[in-house]
Amino acid sequence: MIPLFKPYMPAKLPDLDRIIQSGQLAYGKYAREFEARLAEYIGIDEVLCTSSFNSAYLVLIRTLGLGHGDEFVASPMCCLASSQPFAVNGIKLIWADIDPSTGTLDPEAVKSKITPRTRAIVHNHFCGYAGHVGEMRKIADEHGLMLIDDVSEAFGTEYHGRKAGNWDADATVYSFQTVRLPNAIDGGAVSFKDPTYSQKAALLRDYGIDRARFRDDLGEISPLCDISEAAYGCLSSDVNAYIGMLSLADTPELLRRQRENAVRIAENLPDRVEPLVPLSGTNPNYWVFGALACDKRGLIADFRAAGTCGISGVHLPNTYYSLFGDQGVFSGVEEFNHHFVALPCGWWISDSAL
Repeated sequence: MIPLFKPYMPAKLPDLDRIIQSGQLAYGKYAREFEARLAEYIGIDEVLCTSSFNSAYLVLIRTLGLGHGDEFVASPMCCLASSQPFAVNGIKLIWADIDPSTGTLDPEAVKSKITPRTRAIVHNHFCGYAGHVGEMRKIADEHGLMLIDDVSEAFGTEYHGRKAGNWDADATVYSFQTVRLPNAIDGGAVSFKDPTYSQKAALLRDYGIDRARFRDDLGEISPLCDISEAAYGCLSSDVNAYIGMLSLADTPELLRRQRENAVRIAENLPDRVEPLVPLSGTNPNYWVFGALACDKRGLIADFRAAGTCGISGVHLPNTYYSLFGDQGVFSGVEEFNHHFVALPCGWWISDSAL
């Protein structure tokens, strides 16, 4: 059976044993190099890596000065991992409906949910398909809100030629978890439009420490280096960063394969399935091949019984979880969830399998 997801691991990791035996496993040379290469690939000035996607979100929230009592407008059609960091910080996620034909956050629905308590829009690019990037930026500007891009499933996705992370959001959060590209086994990252936020985030991911002033000339902790912020300890390790860096080097070729696979899959879909059509000007990374099925559960059962490939709905709408409160029924979310299926489209699928 062709799996829906498969971790990518570079064929060779020539320096890994040396890194492990060196004793210098924490954030260092390779983490800094991984960050620099990520920024170059995305086309921005700086990326800050963290030990996990969850910690990246926690750092982002604190950096932007957001917290208890604030409200964010977001799509409930996302991974639970993208919603929990807000809940643990006492932030109320106000769900907005989606377009059932594309799965993307509906700009008009977002506008209808904005109140004086709203601080930000969280724009999740579901399963690698870019949403209404320009419209969300315009809405945020018109209402004086921050725009957060969640590209955890959309690394390498393009909007008018610009890669995810370079879409003019105030902050962007990334995931390098096992089934993402690039794969660092675990890890995440944040980037910011305003460099002053980047400076603050660098402290918040490292116990509030300014490493340039932390040690004196003897290498001892300097009493002159004050710690003024409560902060996290969630720097990326050099081990994870090294694996992620080599995975990143292969990512353009892996994405090319996935996009070629998507073309062939679209040409050979069964009659009861329609492809999810990307928005104009966007180029998905095809983390999965999105489709809409007239009989979702029947289709999943048939594929699994045949043993050909694993297909899935991937995520359950977060409206189903009591954690986020009862905010009513969202017709677009319900319709999309009733029909959406993800088919394998990854780099591991051979031409013969298609």
